Amino acid sequence: MKNEKIQVVNNKILKLTNVLIKEVDLKEDQHFEKEVYQMENYLRNRGAQPLGPLIQYTNVELNELQEPKLVIKLLRQSNTFINNVDLPYRMEPIIRVKNCMYARFRGEENKLKFAYDKINITAFEEDIHLKGESYTIYIAQSDGIITADVFMERADNG
Repeated sequence: MKNEKIQVVNNKILKLTNVLIKEVDLKEDQHFEKEVYQMENYLRNRGAQPLGPLIQYTNVELNELQEPKLVIKLLRQSNTFINNVDLPYRMEPIIRVKNCMYARFRGEENKLKFAYDKINITAFEEDIHLKGESYTIYIAQSDGIITADVFMERADNG
């Protein structure tokens, strides 16, 4: 059996509950760790506990001038729903993304892009259209090796 670093699976469902969300700007917010720390403190200050790993949502949207803009949001699940959150945060009780292509990546963090590439190549080869959004769940990190799950929603009905 060969040691695959990236396994791709079709038709997975991503389900997140009690999700605190903050959009970040790559130009301004270079320190993801600081953002994550602030999100976790915000949850704790509101009587909630962060659950599970960090999730990063990425999408490209068009602005008013039809120019592409990279949208990155940090998502953090918690043990309870917070009704009134302050800006720049928002809270969703459930995020369910059906019909995803999924890749489990294990390797050096600077090679994580290969997981996105493998999903895109598999989709291309199998004539599957993707919506262009991705959810990356950072499962573990040790000695420079990360484990991450990547979900990309299909644009068809799978």
